[in-house]
This record gives sequence, structure tokens and C-alpha cells, in this order.
Amino acid sequence: MKLAASARNTYAGNMIQREIIRILEDHGIRPSKQLGQNFLVDANIARWIVEQLDPQPHDAVVEVGPGTGALSEHLAGKVRRLILVEFDARLAAWLREKFAGREDVEIHHADGAKFDARVLFKHRPVKFLGNLPYSSGGAILRNFLNRPHPFERAVIMLQKEVIDRIAASPGSKDYGVLSLRIQSGWHVEPLRTVPPGAFHPRPHIDSGVAVLRPRDPAEFAPYDARLFDELIRRGFAQRRKQLGKQLPADPPWPEVAEKLGLPRTARAEELTLAQWLEVTRAYDDHPLKENAQHHGEVFDIVDENDNVTDTATRAEVHAGSLMHRAVHVFLRNKHGDVLLQQRSILKDVHPGDWDSSVSGHLDSGETYEQAAHREIREEMGVASAELREIARIAPCENTGWEHVRLFAGDHRGPVRFPCSEIQAAQWFPPAEIDAWTSSRPADFATGFLECWRAARGGGAI
Repeated sequence: MKLAASARNTYAGNMIQREIIRILEDHGIRPSKQLGQNFLVDANIARWIVEQLDPQPHDAVVEVGPGTGALSEHLAGKVRRLILVEFDARLAAWLREKFAGREDVEIHHADGAKFDARVLFKHRPVKFLGNLPYSSGGAILRNFLNRPHPFERAVIMLQKEVIDRIAASPGSKDYGVLSLRIQSGWHVEPLRTVPPGAFHPRPHIDSGVAVLRPRDPAEFAPYDARLFDELIRRGFAQRRKQLGKQLPADPPWPEVAEKLGLPRTARAEELTLAQWLEVTRAYDDHPLKENAQHHGEVFDIVDENDNVTDTATRAEVHAGSLMHRAVHVFLRNKHGDVLLQQRSILKDVHPGDWDSSVSGHLDSGETYEQAAHREIREEMGVASAELREIARIAPCENTGWEHVRLFAGDHRGPVRFPCSEIQAAQWFPPAEIDAWTSSRPADFATGFLECWRAARGGGAI
């Protein structure tokens, strides 16, 4: 019986391989070495890879590089939505034929390294699947899986040497920038090696499959992700050099090494992920990097007409649901996108939720406009911007019993935020925010939802 089953599997595999070759020939598609096109033709491996994604009926799945649909066909009809991103126009056309009439399958002819992943947040929960081309796999991973991202699980297939680099441990020859970039956001588990015979045409090297699970933000103390990336690139630029000769001069490396209990002679490849994150925190000079909020801040207590009646600390205000004052600001870039922030998990209200570009309470005696300018400076590093008031929102449970004044302004430069207060920031087109707030309101702070409705309803954004 075992021999018979093996024979049937071999026969089925040969049939699928011939079918895929026929599809390619019928559509005039010659596999491109430049594009790294090696099509998976082993049905058993395809089915197994999809199983590792643990697809559920409520999931949306994004598959990059679907090719002839060897993986996609095991997902269509089994998940809520299947989003296919294919670079080759001929293959994208074939996929439209293959899945014609299916409203739950969405096909994009696009470069996976440049695809606008912001459109995926509204589809959460989302999982990522990719039999990625050897030539651009790293760029595709950076585009989709760097934070902020909407994914709760990912299964990837790449050349085995890249999987080895992604999963590498300190001290090994494979350990480097790619390892740390991926592992800072994901737990990586290599699953199996896939031989060349599973593909058409046969590559000259083995492939590997890995499952990626997102790290809990609480696993490490908050850190500046952009500074982290800059420091690991510096550290591994010449991996055999000591870190003291690679990292910024201030603070001096001997001081940092002593504080963190590291040898002064340490090299980049010797530090663990946790140690690299501590190094990043040591070099972060943002004055608010340690302070998610100050419970001793003093706010004005106001009545329903916004008249000051008393003062109280932040902790007292929140504990007693006392009416007080706050500002929200929507910053827009030259494309008309609106900056949203993801609140730090250390925040006492709405930790981890998405919120306005900046928001904050008025200090006692402060005006709304003064508070708005202070907040954009402290939270986003915007020294000056022309702000205009676009709405006033009365206190309610959704605003946390705050009188809110909403401002809007344009900003063309970079932003820099304190990692203790803000987990991530991202510019989004207003239409995408509309779709996201409609499909996933629980992803947002309730005060933001009130502000967004006011801004959109009044036509100010």
C-alpha cells in the first residue's frame, strides 16, 4: 500500500508539472533567470507549505509571487480574501483567467518590492505567503514585513542560504544585518529544505521554508527602529572590526560597553538581538525616550462649557473621569496623506492602538494652540508648522471626557518620535483610513475616531 501511495503521488506530481509547463508554453512564458522565476511544481510540497500558514476562514492572505497559482489554488475559497501580487504581466493575466468570477480573489500586477502595503491594514487579520524570487526576496521582505505591518503570521520560501541568514544566531558566519532586521520583529523558525527537483526550471541550489511569528512588543523595552537599523548597518559594515571603531562617537563606546556589561573589544557578530537593542537605547538621545507619560502632570479641570473649575493630576483626572482639555493634530504631506501614530504599549490609555498624528492634554494654564504646537514638537520633532483649527468636539466617553480641539497642518520633512510614547508612525491616504476605520474600528483609539469623523464630515481632510 505504501508503494502504491508513493506511486500515486509521483504520478500526480508529474501530471501537475506537465500542466504547469503547458500553461507557461500556452501563454508564451519562458521562465526568466533575471526575475528569479523557478515555479513550484510539487503538489505535495505546495499543499504542505499552505498548511504551515494555518489559514482560517476569517483570514485574508497576501501571496507575493504566486506564479501559476501552485499555492494559491489551495487557498482560494478557504479564506475570506486572497490577495495576489505578481510582477510578471503574463502571469498576472493567467491568474485573472484562473480565478475569473471569484470576488474573494484580488490580483495585482505589481512589483512586490514596491507594492503599497498600506492598503492591507483594512483587511486584518492578514497573513503573508511567498515563494519569493531569488533576485528580490530581501527587498520584498523589507517592504511587507518591516514594522509597522498588518501581518500576524508569515510563511516564506527562499534560497536556503537566505533562510539560514534570516534565522542565524550570533557568532555564526550567516549572522548579520538581515538576521537582526527580521528577528527584531519576528520569531523565525526554519521548517524544511526543498530540493531543486520541486521546481521548473530546476535551480542550482536548495530552497528553504520558514515560518515567521510576530514578536510581542512587550518582549523588549521600546527602542527607535530607525536608529537600530542605522547602528547595525554601521556595526556590520566591516564585521571583523571592533564596534568602538564603527559606532557614533557620542556617547563614547567604552562608557556604553561598561554600562551594558559588554567587552570593549566586542564585534557586531558577537552581540545578541537583545544586546543590540540595548545598544540602540544607549545611543538614543531623544529627551523623552524613557517617558510614556507623567502621572504627576497637572491639568485644568473644566465644566461642560469649558470653564476652569479646578486642577488635578493626570492620574486623578483619568481615575475620576473628570472633564479636561486636549488637542489632536492631523499632519498631511505633499501627497495629501495623513500621518497616523501607533501608540506605545506603555501608554495608560489605548496602548498599541492607532491614533492621530499627535494628541495630548493641555497643561494647566496652557492654551489649545500652545498645546498643539508643543505636541507636534515633542511627539514628532516638528519644530514649526502652520496649524489651523478644524473642529471642536464636546466631552464624551469616547474622548475620555475631554474638550477636544482638532487642528490640521502640512508637513514636508521627516518626523522623529520618542519610542516610549509611539511604537510606529505611517502616512496613510485618507480613503484608506476611511476603509480601515470602517472595517476595523477596534484598531483605533476612540478619541481618534471622533476626530476623524469630525474632520471628514466637515470636509477639512
